[in-house]
Amino acid sequence: MSASARLSLKRQLLVWLLLPQLVLWLMGGALAFRVALVYAEKAIDQSLTQSVRALARQVKPLGSGLLVDFPRAAQSIIEQDPQDRVTYMVSSPPGSFLLGNGTLPPPPADLAFGPDETVLYNVEVERKSMRVALFELSFGDGPTPQRLRVQVAKSLVVQQNIARELVVDVLFPLLLLGAVLSVLVYAGIQRGLAPLQRLEAQLANRSAAALSPIELTQAPPEVHSLATALNQMLTSLRRSLSQEKRFLNDAAHQLRTPLAGLISQTELAMQEREPEALLQRLQKVHTGAVRSAHLVHQLLSLARTEADVVLRTMDGAALAREVAREWTPRAVAAGIDLGYEGQDSMPVAADALLLREALSNLIDNALRYAGRGASVTVRAHQRENACVLEVEDNGPGLSPQDLTRVFERFWRASDLPGGCGLGLAIVAEIAQRHGGHAEALGQTPQGLVLRLVLPRPGT
Repeated sequence: MSASARLSLKRQLLVWLLLPQLVLWLMGGALAFRVALVYAEKAIDQSLTQSVRALARQVKPLGSGLLVDFPRAAQSIIEQDPQDRVTYMVSSPPGSFLLGNGTLPPPPADLAFGPDETVLYNVEVERKSMRVALFELSFGDGPTPQRLRVQVAKSLVVQQNIARELVVDVLFPLLLLGAVLSVLVYAGIQRGLAPLQRLEAQLANRSAAALSPIELTQAPPEVHSLATALNQMLTSLRRSLSQEKRFLNDAAHQLRTPLAGLISQTELAMQEREPEALLQRLQKVHTGAVRSAHLVHQLLSLARTEADVVLRTMDGAALAREVAREWTPRAVAAGIDLGYEGQDSMPVAADALLLREALSNLIDNALRYAGRGASVTVRAHQRENACVLEVEDNGPGLSPQDLTRVFERFWRASDLPGGCGLGLAIVAEIAQRHGGHAEALGQTPQGLVLRLVLPRPGT
């Protein structure tokens, strides 16, 4: 598991919101220190320039010599800072010490400058970095003028101290603002995550039986989306549990009677001594077992129809012909004429397995109740925006009252053995899961038409 996965959402938000703030604060500090150094250097350069020119004015040419007018007061002004003493040196010719309070090295060889021009440069004196201002002037009346060099130097420690003070003065308020911002960010995250905490509390206090929708009226849209997704999942789970409960109830209700009959018949069969009577009992047991197996199959089919359906475009007419051919041996054994009429091809959006189950139930119902000598016709055709799959028989049909109940669960219009009242209910459920419906119509003079009406693809 990665480190980010181990951190809670609150801690991840704090890290990703406060870490950039810290990085920006450090970058701001470095940038402020750099800017402070530049401005401190400008201040030092200006001070040194003024000092070197003022000192140069105190040395006046007098004939072929120099008059140094450097009173003690002027010297005290230059050396007023005991922590960062200013070093000065007057030399003539340049490099030959004339007066000063220290010895300063000459400028770099590659530093070009002219007379009466102040230049600034950095040097190392006794392992101390210093900023030097240099000013040279010419004097004398002879054919060869003399040159006078004035140098004033100041340690760069002053520059760094000024920069540090400026950085501290700038960053300390920013640090306080950052602390206040951190508190506000933490409070904002707490407030922002409050809907998730309420959602967690609702889910934690919800029992398995209570699957009502989650309500978060005052929450950001993202939490509403999460609640909507959870509500969809709860709805699907509630539907699944309801279907499971209904299936168990239906199975328990419908299997109780045939299983009780099987137990009774087997108990009576164990008491029989005559082979013929025993055979009759075994035949009844077999009939009951077949009916129970058929009921279980229908119940499982009904449960399967209540699952999610994935629709794919297929040829409904080809499927109808294929299912009709599969039921032909059963029709021949029952003495019924089974045939197909309709289009050669009919695209339909359906689940092939469920659509096959629906057609099989329609044909099974017709073959079971139409009677020997009847005709059963399977059709596939289109009408307006619908695809129609129907099974028609010329059997006894149903009364108008029975036509309204034909698709109800466990309802039977006949007492003939073998049925369980679920086949047509499965057809209606499959039609509904496909966005269509099932129809039952009476025929004149007699007969019955059962239709599966499905939407055409793309409508």
